[in-house]
Amino acid sequence: MKDFGYQRVHDVSGAVALLGADPDARYLGGGTNLVDLMKTGVERPARLVDVRELPLDDIEVTGDGGLRVGATVTNSDLAAHPEVRRRYPALAEAVLAGASGQLRNMATVGGNLLQRTRCGYFTDISKPCNKREPGSGCPAVEGEHHNHAILGATEHCVAVHPSDMGVALAAFDAAVHYETAEGPGELPLADFYLPVGHTPHVETALPSGALITGLTLPPAPVAAASRYRKVRERASYAFAIGSIAAALDVRDGVVREARVAYGAVASRPWRAHAAERALTGGPADAQAFAAAADAELAAASPLARNGYKVTLLRNLTVAMLTELTEEAAR
Repeated sequence: MKDFGYQRVHDVSGAVALLGADPDARYLGGGTNLVDLMKTGVERPARLVDVRELPLDDIEVTGDGGLRVGATVTNSDLAAHPEVRRRYPALAEAVLAGASGQLRNMATVGGNLLQRTRCGYFTDISKPCNKREPGSGCPAVEGEHHNHAILGATEHCVAVHPSDMGVALAAFDAAVHYETAEGPGELPLADFYLPVGHTPHVETALPSGALITGLTLPPAPVAAASRYRKVRERASYAFAIGSIAAALDVRDGVVREARVAYGAVASRPWRAHAAERALTGGPADAQAFAAAADAELAAASPLARNGYKVTLLRNLTVAMLTELTEEAAR
């Protein structure tokens, strides 16, 4: 591991100033991703700016009935908070599905948003990778890609985003708040993660040196009955091979509102807008749920060995939406 400096900060402006003065520095939250990447040589910061003691660890109900979550809130505290569990249960379930208890106790909300792909070519510095070394190629296209993207990928990168939390946030229109030397800013989560395009190494729309200070979830009554489901290759802690966050408002057998987002299918949490449009105003039955999934997955471009994800996501969608419908009828 490369030698690096370390500095703990206690105010947001001081943290931002340190990054502004040293472009090779990195913010350190829980370190559950960054430190691993430093050990393998993928990340080589000159300095770590420890932001864990910034006053950004609150979860508050907003005046309009949404939630405001600070960037240094741990994943454990997020999942256990009574208002998260009551208003956005899919978010609590996603966080609990995302890691072991030890990791959740360390990992932060801000760090979770910025975690990087677990693609084996990205984490192995002996291999080419456009995300790590622009222009070097994407060997996953022809190599090991059984858990790689089926939506939104290009020949430049087929890696998937690993966050479970981000999938639930995508379903409920979260917004990310940040601070720069010029002042505060905000990005809808839909705009926070950039499409792969020709520049997969540019992953977010955050301005250079920006510090994530928190996120907000707007009020969404439908979210109170939401759920998150994750399929993985082993029952213990593992990254998803497919996941879904969903909520339905069903009245008299008709879907009045639908929220659906997929995980482990793209370089970012994938909001299933086509599926939502297909569902809204239609019958709440298995045939309609399958048709909605097909409408979303019609854009899928699987590789040689990950086409199973199309069937997996279709079946997962039908099972999840059927479960939500049955719960609403009780």
